[in-house]
Amino acid sequence: MSRFSGKVIAITGAASGIGRATAVKLAGHQVALSLCDVSDEGLRETERLCRAAGASVRSARLDVSDHAAVNAWAEDTHDAFGGVNAIINNAGVSLSGAVGDLTLDDFEWIMGINFWGVVHGTRAFLPYLRASGDGHIVNISSLFGIIAMPGASAYNASKFAVRGFTESLSEELRLERAPVRVTCVHPGGIDTNIVAGGRVTPSESLGFETVDQAARDFKRLARTSPEAAAARIVRAMTRGRRRQLIGTDAWLLEKMQRLAPVAYQNLMVSFARRSARR
Repeated sequence: MSRFSGKVIAITGAASGIGRATAVKLAGHQVALSLCDVSDEGLRETERLCRAAGASVRSARLDVSDHAAVNAWAEDTHDAFGGVNAIINNAGVSLSGAVGDLTLDDFEWIMGINFWGVVHGTRAFLPYLRASGDGHIVNISSLFGIIAMPGASAYNASKFAVRGFTESLSEELRLERAPVRVTCVHPGGIDTNIVAGGRVTPSESLGFETVDQAARDFKRLARTSPEAAAARIVRAMTRGRRRQLIGTDAWLLEKMQRLAPVAYQNLMVSFARRSARR
């Protein structure tokens, strides 16, 4: 029997990409799923796939940057299923552009979803996870929560923040011996539509002028499927890992950053220059 059988797992950003793939992967373990996203259409399809795989499912249209809405969703999940064992804070968006060209609204938008969404989800579900006696928090950061890249300042800031928040949270819960494990996930290039659905501020020096161009450039580097990422996340949960890298690119660049934390930035600048000339 799967260690997940009978568990209640909540997932944000479940309408597509890593969120959908993880929901479907877990559905095969006879879990109960509480799913949310801002996309009704995508959420309905994920719900259909999960039910077909054998899971009990509830779903809600939800903006994770709204803390009151997230709190209400967590309470509804608990009341509907009688408890909650895990929250996977996956919802995220993309923003590309040079620091001087981005607006404060741009920064607030991405931090509201990528960072505050994780904070809201964690805080809303933590009491229920403690009460379960077997809780787990999975926060999706990024390879860009480990390395920085020109044109990704706002995205980097949000994902570095998720990493710092999650690692500190893990230490706190271990210090108090709480029955809640914490995993921070750092995917590399995953073949999703996150860039195509994000925002791009054109920049000649950075080599992109439209969302479509940025999405095409990202697709060339995204070598890992959402399904492969989901398998790694579920395995990390099973094994209680505190950090999970996903993709060969994530493993290689994380090692490079560790060995040359300043010099690696030269490589990022060279890569950006070559990309801009294409």
